[in-house]
Formats: sequence, C-alpha cells, structure tokens
Amino acid sequence: MLYRLIRPAIFTLDAERAHRLTLVALKLWAPAAPAYVAGPLATQVAGLNFPNPLGMAAGFDKDGEVPDALLALGFGFAEVGSITPLPQAGNPKPRLFRLTEDAAVINRMGFNNGGGAAAAQLLGARPRKGIVGINIGANKDSADRVADYAQMTALMAPLADYLVVNISSPNTPGLRALQDEGALVGLLDAVLAARGDSGVPVFLKVAPDLEPADVDAIARIALDKKLGALVVSNTTIARPPLTSPHGSEAGGLSGAPLKGPALQRLRDFRSSTGGAIPLIGVGGIACAEDAWERIRAGASLVQLYSAMVFSGPGIARQITRGLEALMARDGFACIADAVGSE
Repeated sequence: MLYRLIRPAIFTLDAERAHRLTLVALKLWAPAAPAYVAGPLATQVAGLNFPNPLGMAAGFDKDGEVPDALLALGFGFAEVGSITPLPQAGNPKPRLFRLTEDAAVINRMGFNNGGGAAAAQLLGARPRKGIVGINIGANKDSADRVADYAQMTALMAPLADYLVVNISSPNTPGLRALQDEGALVGLLDAVLAARGDSGVPVFLKVAPDLEPADVDAIARIALDKKLGALVVSNTTIARPPLTSPHGSEAGGLSGAPLKGPALQRLRDFRSSTGGAIPLIGVGGIACAEDAWERIRAGASLVQLYSAMVFSGPGIARQITRGLEALMARDGFACIADAVGSE
C-alpha cells in the first residue's frame, strides 16, 4: 500500500537514479539475513537448501552491496552481479528505461560494476547466512573472455553458494556467441577447472532468443558437464508490440512482455533435458500465479527483478504467501512435487 502511494514520486526520477536510491535505502535498512526455516516452501536444488523457491535475479545488486537485505525482504535467495574481473562503467547513459504502460523494462547497462576485487571484499565481509549466488561475466574489451570467466570463478567460488556463468546478456557485443556449442564446451571446461575442489555448483544462464537446435545442444552440454542448473532466461532482444514511447530503445527487454517467450523456453529446456537438470525460471514473473505456472512447467526455482520496480519491495512476501495457497489448493505437500507437474 505504501509503495503504491509513493511510486508516482519515484517514477518522476530517472530509472537508474531511482534504482541507485533503492540500493542506498536497503543499505541503510541493512537487516541481517533471516535464519533458514524448513517451512512448506522449502526445497533443495544442487545440494543447497532454499527456504523458498523465489529469488532476486542478477542485475538488481550488481556489486553485492545488499544481498542480506534482499533475503530479509522474503526472497529465498539472492543473486548478485554480473561481476567482471575489472571495473567497467558500462554503456553510455541513459541506459535503463521503464515501460510503465507495458509493465516492462529495457536496459542496455553493459555489465557496469566495480570489478571482482571490490565485490569480493564486500561479499567476503558478510556472514555466510542465507543463499547468495554470484553471477559472473567478462569485460567488454577483454582479449580473452574465457580467461575472464575462469578468473572470476577462482575468485568468487570461495564466497558463493552457487556461481552463474552469464553468457546471455545482449548488451556486451559478441557475448552470446559463447552459447554456440564449440565455444560453450571450451568455456565450461575452463570454468570447471578453475572451480577446483571447492565443489560450488555452477549454473549457466541462457538467452530466450534461441533456436530449437541451440536448446538441444546447450541441454546436452549442461548434462555432460554436470552443471547444477540452467537459468532460463535472460532479457530478450525481440520486440513484441509495445505501448510505451520507450519501446524502440535498444537493449534487453524484461518484464511482462517476456513472460510468454521465457515460459516457452523453459518448457523447451524441460523437454530437452528430460527433467534431469534443475531449471530456474526467470522472465515476466510478477505474481504467485506466474511463479506457480513456471514451477508446474518445470522450474525448481524462480527469480524476478522487473516486477519489483512496479510492485515494490513487498512482492517477495506476496508471492510466497500466494505460493503456499496455490500448493494447498492443488494438493501438493512440497514444491519439489509440483515441479514439472503440468
């Protein structure tokens, strides 16, 4: 209710400035991460115990400044990043646009972050409480992007509950080429070697703009490399009909218009993997019904980001309460039993 009252004032601000102020507010609030509670929404994925299946997606907390505050908002896990080895400013501003009429966001941030060393210092200083994943990327001007991912794996593996190899952002030129079969095998071999004996689960984040042959190849490689999960999916470069005047901006589109394509891509990966690898559903999730649909379609976990822009920080508790009610309605005793049940 409070957020609905103040949202018009927030939306008078540039989207990136409003986001920065949100991070400042969360840092000032700065609660500790809640203790794990094995309630009705608890689930296990990649050997990790999640108090509930709803996470904050990467992109919100790029530098690992507020993961514990996100957990305190009711998220079952928080994913920080994308983080690159060296600091980089990202693309020129403006680069983040609210499409209010479409309940959507377009961004062309370009992996703006303070770099691996700074993030490692922040994340290393926090108590290891609650599940925090670290999403890693490569610098835009890197001469060897595979080496960047390997370097970030070695740096972040001791600090992460899981690592996400992000090769699906549309805002770093050439990055999505790493989804090609030959390039992906080489990349994952380097990442898994750099992980060493830490045993931290490695996830792979894929784009929604994939052809069926790409889905099959990625699924086969993920199974062969024994990845912990696939994150399906990142933002889209497609442009369905949009109402907002910002609809023609370049960058990745997220929010409500991504819901259908992301759901279909999740179903495609569920089919290609035969349910043999956990899937994390992302894209267009804005309410408990959306999350439940993604779980029934095969997602063991779900994530959101854009929906919080429009619904406010109470969205995590709204969705988790709704998921409990939907589980009871449909006769499921636990989330794991519902995964892929459609």
